[in-house]
Amino acid sequence: MKQLKGWIKLEGITIKAYHGVYEHERKDGGTFSVDLKVKGDLQPAATSDDVHKAINYEALASIINEEMQIPSNLVEHVADRILVRILSEMPQVLKVKITIAKMTPPLDISCRASVIKMKLKRS
Repeated sequence: MKQLKGWIKLEGITIKAYHGVYEHERKDGGTFSVDLKVKGDLQPAATSDDVHKAINYEALASIINEEMQIPSNLVEHVADRILVRILSEMPQVLKVKITIAKMTPPLDISCRASVIKMKLKRS
């Protein structure tokens, strides 16, 4: 059977979380925006119309939410946990990319967001 590779994206997930190196970030929290893009074989879902054969975006959102709720000093650490967990729990995912933006980071200048982007693929 041929593979039909494609992408599934979740964009603009907004979450309040408690990440940062400063005490006030860990105490008061802040707003984060998460975009996720996963690449996988969409053939089983496309040909069967069976939700159980699809990459479950509700499960993706749940992983993001659960990992974002674990306070960390660095957003990079949170992103790594999300990437690793998706690849370990979803064998049909071949590659995953994540963007996490910390809205209004604690800087001495006006800044809409500080953003990290990371990706991980199956070996």
